Amino acid sequence: MKDKKLDIATFAGGCFWCTEAIFRRLRGVGSVTPGYSGGKMENPSYEQVAAGVTGHAEAIQIEFDPLAISFSKLLEVFFATHDPTTLNRQGADVGSQYRSVIFYHGEKQKKLAIDFVGKLEKSKEFNQKIVTEVLPFTSFYPAEKVHKDYYEKSRGAFYCKLVIDPKIQKLYKDFSKLVKKE
Repeated sequence: MKDKKLDIATFAGGCFWCTEAIFRRLRGVGSVTPGYSGGKMENPSYEQVAAGVTGHAEAIQIEFDPLAISFSKLLEVFFATHDPTTLNRQGADVGSQYRSVIFYHGEKQKKLAIDFVGKLEKSKEFNQKIVTEVLPFTSFYPAEKVHKDYYEKSRGAFYCKLVIDPKIQKLYKDFSKLVKKE
């Protein structure tokens, strides 16, 4: 990815262990950093965010090559790999820190995100209203080192097997053309 102009996308779609594991597998993605976005406190800790007192969501920041993968494709994967209809919840993870948010970087991303949500609503692909927020990006705080590459380091963990593995399988099944060759 060196010498290429990379764009940034910031998404919150539940546990950042899940979203990082998914997006790091996509061609055109240079890096994925788990962290916290959308809150008021500077430099929050995992414990503070998990307690729900900072207003942050567990999020990922993606650096991607827009010539290799478009923001629209990232949105497709985002909406296909989490439930955008549950407010402040993804599976057993409950709280505002697990809400669904697209933190847009610029007017182009804002328009693409709003249009994408509108298309999904109109298509009735989901049986319930989409609650994903589309908000301007303000700040991102990388999570503690222990959270980076959590899935890769902890594949045998119960959470990884029960929650993340099915999402990775869905990614390989539904988006095989977008997945990096291993």
